[in-house]
This record gives sequence, C-alpha cells and structure tokens, in this order.
Amino acid sequence: MSAVGDRGAAQEPALRATQCAICGVPGEADEVYPSRLNPAAFTSATFSARRLPDRVHYRMVRCRRCGLVRSDPTASAEVMAELYEGSSFDYGDELEGLRATYGRALDRVAAHVPSRHGLLDVGCGNGFVLALALERGWDHVRGVEPSADAIASAPAGVAEQIEHDIMRPGLFAPESFDAVTLFQVLDHMPDPVALLEECRKILRPGGVILALNHNVTAWSARLLGERSPIVDVEHTYLYSPETMRRLFERAGFEAIAVGGIRNTYSLAYLVHLLPFPERVKASAIPRLRETRAGRTQLTVPLGNLCLVARRGA
Repeated sequence: MSAVGDRGAAQEPALRATQCAICGVPGEADEVYPSRLNPAAFTSATFSARRLPDRVHYRMVRCRRCGLVRSDPTASAEVMAELYEGSSFDYGDELEGLRATYGRALDRVAAHVPSRHGLLDVGCGNGFVLALALERGWDHVRGVEPSADAIASAPAGVAEQIEHDIMRPGLFAPESFDAVTLFQVLDHMPDPVALLEECRKILRPGGVILALNHNVTAWSARLLGERSPIVDVEHTYLYSPETMRRLFERAGFEAIAVGGIRNTYSLAYLVHLLPFPERVKASAIPRLRETRAGRTQLTVPLGNLCLVARRGA
C-alpha cells in the first residue's frame, strides 16, 4: 500500500530497524533524542527541501562503536523514494547563495581531478550545479534527481542531462565520470554505503567524489541540540568529520580532505533556520524576503561539512 497520497495526504508507514552504516550492526547504540513523529511526517511536503524546521524526526541514536548518529527505526527505502519523487522545488529564492557555496566546493573538486570530462551530480534538484560546472569548463555533465517538480524547473540545456530517477546500479556505465558530487544528499540516504559503492564504480581511475552535508558536531548543532534544523525526519544519518571519513573508507575511497565550508545564505534564510515559533516565521519571512536587507547575502561558517575523496585502487 502506498504511503503517499496526492501531494500531501499520507498514511503512516511501518517503521524498520536500522543499523550503523559504518559498523554494519543493529542496536549497540544510545538514544540521543526520542521520536517526535506525527501523522503529517510522511508527506511529500515534509520531504521537500528547505521547508520550515518543524522538529519532526525519528528516534535518533549514536553508535557506541564509532559514534555515527542515525535515525532508528525509519520508513523503508521504498517509502522514502516515493516521498522524494513527489517533493516540490521550493528553494528558488536561495539559488544565488547556493551557487556561491557550491561553486566554492566545485573548485575543490577541480583541484584534484586529472581532467574535467564527466561530472555527475546526485540529487541535483533543478540542475544549477550542472550549469555551474559547465561555466567552469566541465563537459559531459549529468544529474540524477527523483523530484519531477525540480526537473521541471531546470533551465534549457540542462534539463536534458538529468535522469528522473534515484541513483542505482546500472543507471550509468562503469568508469564514466571524473567526478561525482553529493550536495546535501548523504544525510538522506537509507543505505549510504551502497550509494557510495555505486559512485565508486562509475568513477574513472583517479576520479574524485565530493560530499557536502551537515556536521552533527558543529557549534550550531551542539548549541541548538534537538532544536537544530538538522534534526529532521528527512535525515537518516548525521555525520561528524571522523564518521564521514570512516564511511568513505569503508566504501573504497581514500579521503583527501575533510573539513568545514562556509555557506552563503540570505538573511531571510538564516532567520528561517533559527528556532523561532513556526507561526512567527511563516508570517515574518515572506515579508523579510521582500526587503533589501532580507535578500542580503551573508557568508558564514554555519556548520556544514565538506569531504573530498579519491576512488581507491
């Protein structure tokens, strides 16, 4: 039975126990936060990017062996794929800042590849990273995106390069790309090792992978605790620099660099992230976006993590 109805109506699915993606064992974890699910948690609207933080999340635990934080239990991978397929493209107002942030990350990739022939962006949204890569001299750029709404917003010349799908075996030929990028994707994956192993297969010898996602040990996450916007039903795993490194090593990569990255956001979006009451933000943020001050772009070390790794031999 489908868990997702027409763009929002939902039935709560059965939840399944998870295991540590690094250690490969179930259990052996301590609770960090109890579950805060409700009937509205499993809708395509909830699984759309950059919605207002709502403190809806699974029970979250930390592995006793390696420290990896995960949701346990969660909905199945099939349910999550369906939810993301129906999700909407809601971050058009923030593309200027995203282009600046992800452009800096792409420059890190280019410093480590033998050429700029073949870049795949997994979870590419409307393809703006593909457009950035073309501007930076890459050719043969491709994207994978489950949301039909996001692909419909892609510019001409880019939309044709996006596969409406999830990353899966056989979607691309082995050794097709010099680089793979995962921007705010890894946190959402029910099986991150399987994803990374598939990415490794499609990289050429010497190719690199970049992942940019939340840092569960960042000052902002530690300060806000359960009120942090990264504690969310969309996030099956939350990483630290060390658990990111160990995850990629398990999948056959050699980490080159793991560290922070500065994000460029509008002032309005920074307010969006703060733990103010939802009714206050729902009223204030649209008005703030209409002002010059609200649209002002600020570059801050807000708590994101960036890893660059090379395909192992």
